[in-house]
Amino acid sequence: MQTDYLNYPLDIINARLPGYKGLQRVVVNATGLITRISPMSKVRGDIGSRSIDVYSSWISLGGVDLQINGALGLPFTDVQKQDINKIKEICQLLWNQGVDAFLPTIVTTSVKKIHQALEVFTEVRSLQEQETNTAKILGVHLEGPFLNPGKRGAHPQKYLLPLTIEQVKQVLGDYQDIVQMITLAPELDTTGAIIPYLRSMGIKVSVGHSLATAEEANLAWRQGASLVTHAFNAMSPLHHRQPGLLTSAITNPQIYCGLIADGEHVAPLMIKLLLAASDYEDGVFLVSDALAPLGLEDGVYPWGQQKMEVKQGTARLADGTLVGTTLPLLTGVRNLVKWKICPLEQAIALATIATRKAIYRNSLEERKPHAYLDQPASCMVRWTNTLEEGVRWSRLFSPNPSFLSLGSIKNLGN
Repeated sequence: MQTDYLNYPLDIINARLPGYKGLQRVVVNATGLITRISPMSKVRGDIGSRSIDVYSSWISLGGVDLQINGALGLPFTDVQKQDINKIKEICQLLWNQGVDAFLPTIVTTSVKKIHQALEVFTEVRSLQEQETNTAKILGVHLEGPFLNPGKRGAHPQKYLLPLTIEQVKQVLGDYQDIVQMITLAPELDTTGAIIPYLRSMGIKVSVGHSLATAEEANLAWRQGASLVTHAFNAMSPLHHRQPGLLTSAITNPQIYCGLIADGEHVAPLMIKLLLAASDYEDGVFLVSDALAPLGLEDGVYPWGQQKMEVKQGTARLADGTLVGTTLPLLTGVRNLVKWKICPLEQAIALATIATRKAIYRNSLEERKPHAYLDQPASCMVRWTNTLEEGVRWSRLFSPNPSFLSLGSIKNLGN
C-alpha cells in the first residue's frame, strides 16, 4: 500500500468486515468517508478507477477504549494545564496502537483535582476538532468517587463521597458536557433519583465497585444504567445461590459489560463463560484499563505513595498485589484468539463495534451492524492471523505498510 491511496474517492475490495458475511466492497467518497458496503458478489464491473484489493483480509475501524487511566507516565487523574502537549503525544500513541477514540478515565480523588482534569480535557478535546490521524477524546469517564467502600479497590477511602444529588452536582461542577460516563455503586442511592438525573444530562451510567444485589442491579437498569465496569473485578463473584450485579447484567440483553482481557484480571476460562453467556459483542466490550506506564518499558513506576513494578504489561506492588495492566486495548484481541476463546472476527468486534455500541447505543440502534458508515476510511485497520506470528494488524493507509505485532505495539510512540 502506498500513501497516495489517501487520494479519494476509492474502493476497498475483497474485504472481510466483522458483522458482514462474505467478501465486501467498501466505497469511500471524495471526502474520505465510508458511504457504502456491499457484497463483492453484486459487483458488476462498477468498481471505481482507484481501488485497494485486500485479498480477503479482515478490516475494521480502529478500537475505542472506554476505560484508560493514563499513558507515557502521565496518570489522567493528575493532568494539569502544562500537560496538554503530553496528552497530545498520548493521543498519537493510542492512534499508533490502533485506537481511534477513548475516554480518559479519572479515578477517585479530590473534587478540586477532578475539576482540574475535566478543564484540561475540555480544552484538549476542543483543540482536536480539526485534527486527523490521532485518537480523539470522546469525553471523560469518571470512575468514582461514588463507590462502595467495601469494593473500592485501589480508590482512596478519604475521597469517596455519598451518592446524593448535591454531591453529584458538586463533582460535575460546570463540566458536565465533557463527562460521558460515570462508574458508581447504585446501592448507595437511597432516593432513586441519581441515575435518572445523570441520564437526563446524557451521561452514561456504568455500575461498578459495587456490592449491589441482583435486585438492586435490576433497579439500576430500569432507571437507566446500561454498562458494567471491568466485569468480575470490584464486585461480588458469581454465586449459584446469591445472584448479584454481574449475574443480573449477564442475563439482561440490554446491558454491556466492560472486560479486561489481559489474562490477569479475569482468567481465560471465566472470559469464555462471560462471552458465551452475554452473546459476545452484543453484551461485552473490551477495555484496556491501562495505567500511566502504557507506552513505556517494563520497570518500576510511582503509584500513589507506593511503587509498582511492571513486568510484561502487568503491574504489581512489592507484596505481589495486582495493580493493573499497561497493555494496549488491541492486545485483548490477540489474547482472545490465542486462547481460542473466539475467532478473529468476534475478537475484533469486541474492541471496535461493541465499544461503539456501548457508548453510542441509542444513536446506532437503527444501523446494522453498526459503526462503519460515515466514518473516515483513514481509521481502517487491516488484520492478519497466522500460526507463526498470531494476530497482527496495521493501519490500512499507514505510510508504513508493514504489519505490527500486538505483542510489541506498546513501545510505539516513545
